Amino acid sequence: MLRSPSANYVAPFCIFLALLALSRGVSLPPVATQAGFVALMLLVLWIFCRPVLLAAARDQVQVRSWIATLAVGVVMFVLWIAPEHFFPGYRHFWLFENPLMGKPETGLSAAARSQPLTLWLRAFRAVIIVPVIEELFWRGWLMRWLIAPDFESIPLGTWSAQAFWIVAVLFASEHGAFWDVGLAAGVLYNWWMLRTRSLGDLIVAHAVTNACLSAYVAWSGRWEYWP
Repeated sequence: MLRSPSANYVAPFCIFLALLALSRGVSLPPVATQAGFVALMLLVLWIFCRPVLLAAARDQVQVRSWIATLAVGVVMFVLWIAPEHFFPGYRHFWLFENPLMGKPETGLSAAARSQPLTLWLRAFRAVIIVPVIEELFWRGWLMRWLIAPDFESIPLGTWSAQAFWIVAVLFASEHGAFWDVGLAAGVLYNWWMLRTRSLGDLIVAHAVTNACLSAYVAWSGRWEYWP
């Protein structure tokens, strides 16, 4: 049976969410949990994402503007951490800490935070795996599928106000108590897709944001930025 074209974009994201939920319920040592998560997701990337990522001939994954893309990633990192720097306690306001959105807290135990290998694996997940699966799903697939179910007929970065804002809002909701900066990220990344029309630029920008955030978490001990 032939695999649906959507599978390469959607399946990795769904598997990631399922593994995330499962990892929070297991009682394995932190290193084993993170290592297993990373290993399984790398296998998923190989099976599902490789056909898209190797589509350089279709000009989908080439980075077209390295300097500007790196700048977009850094700007989004600054926007992500800025609210609590200017307004201490901001994240505990009822709009962000409530039964619907949860509260800003980390999924890493105290023991995990003291294990360098666990932290490196968690950072690897954030910087290498998450940008690929999220950009394939949100801006590679959903942003086009909302325009036409035959999404492959829609060029990357095609403008549709409805698709733009639905993706931005859903991307925000994925980030729970950080929905406000998640919305900012959704808008910025969507806009950058319109400008570059390249999955490569979006993956790199997203990876830069997550790399800066990972370094900030490890340096500052603000573990809540790693839910």
